[in-house]
Amino acid sequence: MPIGPFCGMVDGAGAEAMGRQANRFGPALAAGLCAATAAWGAPRQGPADCRPALARADSLDALGPRGEIRLASGSRVVLGSLRWPEDAQVAARAGDWLLALRGRPLTIVPRGEGDRWGRLRIDASVDEEGIDLAGGLIDAGLAWADSGEADTLCRPALLRVEAGARAAKRGLWQASLPEAGDGAALRARAGGFAVIEGRVRHVGERASRTYLDFVRRGEDGLTVTVSKRTWRRMLEHGLSAAGIEGRRVRVRGVIELWRSPVIDVGAPELIEPLDDEAAPAEASDRRPGAGPAGMERDGERAPRR
Repeated sequence: MPIGPFCGMVDGAGAEAMGRQANRFGPALAAGLCAATAAWGAPRQGPADCRPALARADSLDALGPRGEIRLASGSRVVLGSLRWPEDAQVAARAGDWLLALRGRPLTIVPRGEGDRWGRLRIDASVDEEGIDLAGGLIDAGLAWADSGEADTLCRPALLRVEAGARAAKRGLWQASLPEAGDGAALRARAGGFAVIEGRVRHVGERASRTYLDFVRRGEDGLTVTVSKRTWRRMLEHGLSAAGIEGRRVRVRGVIELWRSPVIDVGAPELIEPLDDEAAPAEASDRRPGAGPAGMERDGERAPRR
């Protein structure tokens, strides 16, 4: 069973763990995870959602619904930077993967504050082998990389681990990704999490949010909404409206139904440009700032669902 790379804890044991994982997966991938998780030893650095607390020892005692972990200490936690699978069969396999580690000594690093149910988001690894729990599940195709309720993906290098699982068509990636222009397929997935690819036809920057439209006006397809704060962070990283319009991108999130399928993206890492260079956007028949048919934007009125 493939195990994802693990990188470093505050006591420096991660360097040895990375060596073991580099032998198994190659140094480039192991180093990528190390770069993303280097802040584990610096609790006061980074976004508030990602700030790590001090590492501590614990072990997995039981597994609840949707990947909730009960630790031997009694704490209820969930793995951070990870989305638990919705498919029942894949979820059962993910549960078996974790339960195989029951009772093994773990190093636990909580991140940020607890969620609405009082559960801490954690990074966790098996001490003896440096097996990273989130990386292992994602590498096996048994979970997605995702920011959850946080407004940043704390471990963006997990997207690289996920890319390996996707290329090998493991687990969740055995099925083809839905296309952003296939409105019927997206409507059938309403309420569920999805990873979707498509070409951005139009970008509309408004006062409180930005809209990425993947179809022409009047067509049925995906619109992605991005809050002003998240869009500002994307701009800081060089991803502007001009730079993304006309490009194929990969987005992820929960599909909502307004007058068209919509995903509200809360973390900039969840929009991944796929083209090396921007391609000219195809002609659009919509007026500036317009969205899918019937969606009001000029006054930023919330769409009726």
